[in-house]
Amino acid sequence: MSDVETGTITTKVPARLDRLPWSRWHWMIVLGLGTVWILDGLEVTIVGNLSAQLAKPGSGLDITQAQVAGPAAALYVAGACVGALFFGWLTDRFGRKKLFLVTLVVYLVATLLTAFSFEAWWFFLFRFMTGFGIGGEYAAINSAIDELIPSQHRGRIDIMINGSYWLGAAGGALLTVPLLSDLPVNIGWRIAFGLGVVLGIGILFVRRHVPESPRWLFIHGRDREAERIVDDIEHQIGARRGGEELPEPEGSMTIHQRKSIGFLRIAHTMVALYPKRTVLGLSLFVGQAFLYNAITFGYAQILTTFYKIDTHTGYYFAVIAVGNFLGPLLLGRLFDTVGRIPMITATYVGSGLLLLGTAWLFNQGMLTAVTLTACWSAVLFVASAGASSAYLTVSEIFPMETRALAIAFFFAIGTAVGGIAGPLVFSGLVQTGVAADTALAFTIGGVVMICAGLVELFLGVKAERKGLEAIAAPLTSAGAPKPA
Repeated sequence: MSDVETGTITTKVPARLDRLPWSRWHWMIVLGLGTVWILDGLEVTIVGNLSAQLAKPGSGLDITQAQVAGPAAALYVAGACVGALFFGWLTDRFGRKKLFLVTLVVYLVATLLTAFSFEAWWFFLFRFMTGFGIGGEYAAINSAIDELIPSQHRGRIDIMINGSYWLGAAGGALLTVPLLSDLPVNIGWRIAFGLGVVLGIGILFVRRHVPESPRWLFIHGRDREAERIVDDIEHQIGARRGGEELPEPEGSMTIHQRKSIGFLRIAHTMVALYPKRTVLGLSLFVGQAFLYNAITFGYAQILTTFYKIDTHTGYYFAVIAVGNFLGPLLLGRLFDTVGRIPMITATYVGSGLLLLGTAWLFNQGMLTAVTLTACWSAVLFVASAGASSAYLTVSEIFPMETRALAIAFFFAIGTAVGGIAGPLVFSGLVQTGVAADTALAFTIGGVVMICAGLVELFLGVKAERKGLEAIAAPLTSAGAPKPA
């Protein structure tokens, strides 16, 4: 039934959603959906800071620190890439809500089984499956958030939600300190993974109350359900504002409804109709993935190799995580006011230059564990807002019918280039114990980030405060460009 037209409607649902004032209902969306990045941050940080502990005799696993920072990290990212593509396609086909529930369950089961690892192969397998669930979350959640948040708030909210990854990172880093210091070597790391399961179950209960995207519903022939959901949202917001009348929505659109959209049509749309935007998305994702996945996975390894710090790496990483979260929190609103292009360019190029400076200082032997952490905090304060904007960009600049798969595609390709190759290559560079090799890792990350910023400068899209349908008309809308 792919690409078979089932009806034609004229709707004001997008305009009704975009003109809503910020409300308690929107905070429920942020809490129910945005907290997935806390889980991802928790996962990556726990593993990074547990790497030295897992490699100790008596941990219950015959594994080295390099294997945890290298192959295990790469498998986690590989799982995220595969999961993003698989679940991204399902999200566009079957809806946002079904998939953001399913992907969370996949994550919970895989994380729980990781805690019971008894051999290295088991650990590797369920690191892959954990990433598989998290990757699916990225596609389902980003598309749902952008379709439910009003256009005037979309930029800052999306960037802050993506930045909340670092709240999980800070929490994971701090949790590992007592777990590594006060518990037996074969118990503490298992409990660390178990805590991720507990947090995920709490998120699952909140997420049950998040509705399906009305934008997805009316395109797929369920316009009455879409209208009912928007009616309910308006009623809730109006009731909390003392019955105050909401402003009239501006504009409507005509949609040729379809049960589903063919994969070939989606692929053709991304590559043939929007080639410049495709290059832009790939550049932003490769840049941020190379910097983050290549370096932060191995930060504990750097502290252990060069500064002989193993059980208290969490304190250092928590400082970095705070800097990462403050970046999107304090800079996020500028992406809606100053604009997407100047802010994305500035954050990418700026963080790349700061990282090159850090590489030079490190190579000169001028940094201690504390001052290296301070440098990284400065780099990632800027870089975090830019990295978050990559997800915002690809979820805005492609048509509604391709949104989840577009996010998945760019996440998978960009992360595969930067996130799989990076940990494998950089863990080897750090393992040599030669400062120049680690400085080279920093330099590569900085240069790639700068190049991505320059691509944004020339190919960026002015999407601030615009409705999603104004940035990229749905493929099913009347008058939209038709793939050949």
